[in-house]
Amino acid sequence: METLETKPLKGKVAVVAGSTRGAGRAIAVMLGAAGATVYCTGRSVRGQKSDINRPETIEDTADMVTERGGVGIPVKCDHTVEAQVKALFERVSEEQNGQLDILVNDVWGGEHLTHWNVPFWEQFLSDGLLMQERAVTSHLMTSYYGVPLMVQQGSGLVIEITDGSTYRYRGNLYYSLAKISGIHLAEAMAAELSPYNVTALSVTPGFLRSEQMLAHFGVGEDNWQDAVAKDPHFIESETPYLIGQAVAALAADPKVSEKSGRALTSWDLSDEYGFSDIDGRKPHWGNYAKKHGLPLP
Repeated sequence: METLETKPLKGKVAVVAGSTRGAGRAIAVMLGAAGATVYCTGRSVRGQKSDINRPETIEDTADMVTERGGVGIPVKCDHTVEAQVKALFERVSEEQNGQLDILVNDVWGGEHLTHWNVPFWEQFLSDGLLMQERAVTSHLMTSYYGVPLMVQQGSGLVIEITDGSTYRYRGNLYYSLAKISGIHLAEAMAAELSPYNVTALSVTPGFLRSEQMLAHFGVGEDNWQDAVAKDPHFIESETPYLIGQAVAALAADPKVSEKSGRALTSWDLSDEYGFSDIDGRKPHWGNYAKKHGLPLP
């Protein structure tokens, strides 16, 4: 029998922007597992891949949401195109009677635009600017059209998915600017949304064992530890479902507003809410980084 305890987000409506794969897919799935109706958005649809040319699609994600007990609704949307973003939230408003409880900004698309170990002035400026368009402008535009639904209903949760929880340099100027912007977007939105009972915060995963990262190392989830020979730090990697559970736990927390404006981490939220990764491990990138003298996240 379904209860509020097993489906704490039943009756809630979520939009996960950028849920084709990786953290976004896992977040959508775990929100669905908690009972939510989840609009799964992105550019990759069946029969028409995005320029990333990966096999995952938003229809696949929506099916996974529904299989876990939620309601998955795929919507093709390029979040850098204002007309498409506006149309997305008009559709959500019409279909859900103006209700929107959870908005997750996870659009990225910067993997092939990041040129590590190259000074910013020697990189293609077009790549650096496109990264900002995808990872910053798209997030701002999505919140611009999504947040008014929350303001109107007097409640809601906006989550920025980023890399890191501090303002430290991340090894590449354009990458750092994009990822730090997510932290400050959440902090600034929290300040402006506080009178309207809408919470905004950011969350980072640790070393994410996404589909693309597994492909990069030439391994699968069943033999991911073989990649440790190429990068020893991969031993502390986490599946996307750790941050997926983190977001679902935040969305179900009646006191989540106390965290508004903060930059949170998957590993600390795992400790706080008491969940483990889906492989049974408890990766903690913060402790690992301190132990091995790595930059703090």
